[in-house]
Amino acid sequence: MKRYEVSFEVEGPAAMFNRPDAGSTPISYPVPTYSALKGMFEAVARLHGAYLRPVRVEICRPIRFEKYATNYGGPLRKPDQIKKGNNYQLVATILVDVCYRVYGDVQPTGDGDGSLNRLHALQVMFERRLANGQWYYPPVLGWKEFVPTYFGPLRDGSRPEPDVNLFLPALLHSVFDRPKAGRVAPSFRRNVHVREGVINFEEAAGAE
Repeated sequence: MKRYEVSFEVEGPAAMFNRPDAGSTPISYPVPTYSALKGMFEAVARLHGAYLRPVRVEICRPIRFEKYATNYGGPLRKPDQIKKGNNYQLVATILVDVCYRVYGDVQPTGDGDGSLNRLHALQVMFERRLANGQWYYPPVLGWKEFVPTYFGPLRDGSRPEPDVNLFLPALLHSVFDRPKAGRVAPSFRRNVHVREGVINFEEAAGAE
């Protein structure tokens, strides 16, 4: 079957790809997760009967962590804090100065009516909207306050960092059990390798 490939590049001053085991003091993975990249794809284009699947990501800057603090005023505060109108100071460990080249392809969801080639249609839609700077919601680097300074087609000057070589015992893959309209059922990839700045999600597809 013909493969319908897509790609984009994203750059920003801060990113947060939260490790679920970090508890009340969030810590970012050193690399973006499959689910976060899928969300960036879907910010640009969507089509019934098909979805955009991340396949590979190139890390184009050295990995740097920094401490980050913000005031949280949402519903997960303690009842006494909510009653008194007090915010909760959230301290996190985030990534800074990030740049990624992301590659993917278009996959069927099995619920199309067969009236058109939805894989090709979604590929064309994504490429057109990305080039025009159109999206359904602003793409973000994990947390919504971490907006990119660049989000668009691949640029000539970006290259994967050859010195970024990592072994991750576990990496969050998907939060849901289906590509579309799924239930919350987090899955993980085990023994994930980053080789010379590149992660291939297809290589890690065997372990849940």
